Amino acid sequence: MHNAAFEAAGLDWRYLKLPVPPERFEETVRALPASGYRGANVTIPHKLAALELADGASPAARAVGAANTLTFENGRIIADNTDAAGMIDALGEPPSGRALVLGAGGAGRAAAWALKEAGAEVMVWNRTPERARDLAQELGIEAVTNPVQADLLVNATSVGLDPATTEEQALRDLALPTADSQQPTVVIDLVYRADASPPPITTWATRAGARVLDGLEILVRQGARSFELWTGREPSLEAMRHAARGAGSAAAE
Repeated sequence: MHNAAFEAAGLDWRYLKLPVPPERFEETVRALPASGYRGANVTIPHKLAALELADGASPAARAVGAANTLTFENGRIIADNTDAAGMIDALGEPPSGRALVLGAGGAGRAAAWALKEAGAEVMVWNRTPERARDLAQELGIEAVTNPVQADLLVNATSVGLDPATTEEQALRDLALPTADSQQPTVVIDLVYRADASPPPITTWATRAGARVLDGLEILVRQGARSFELWTGREPSLEAMRHAARGAGSAAAE
């Protein structure tokens, strides 16, 4: 995705995958600038460590408590979290009304913070209620013991990542209502799959007539934010979308 954006922008840059074990993470990151790297994206299990080692951090990274983007500037490592802003970019307009975030992990935390900052009334649900309560207390939002009716729903869990998961199983696992009158008007499903088949929550929401933003669109938008931090330029979203949808890998951010 990033290599497609670099090519479209006429930049002779390369984006490489670097598998790094946790015990080598810090020394690897600190060695990257001298090797010609401008920045890095960071995924699980390194998002917390990336924030901790940084010399500076954006308000989003500090509020979310995790970083997915590092930028190397003048001998300093700057941490950012583009997951949150990328989701709002994908929405295209500020959210209104009630928003329900399913999942209190890293993705759920970023989604909840972003929606609250954008003006929504945010609730969070988690299969382990204690985690939802902890997150709600930290962010100043509401924890719910059961999914409730909302205008906007975010699936920030891993439910649907397994291609064998049926729609019925997914709805049961997430305790979601099946009545059309209780379904949200906008659904953001952060799960995406390598085989390009729609995950079950996306299928459920599409059939109900909701506006659906899938995980790959969110991936593109957060990637575009990272691209701008590193290059100072706006990327070609179309080039990034084409590359992401042609070579997506199963993941839940």
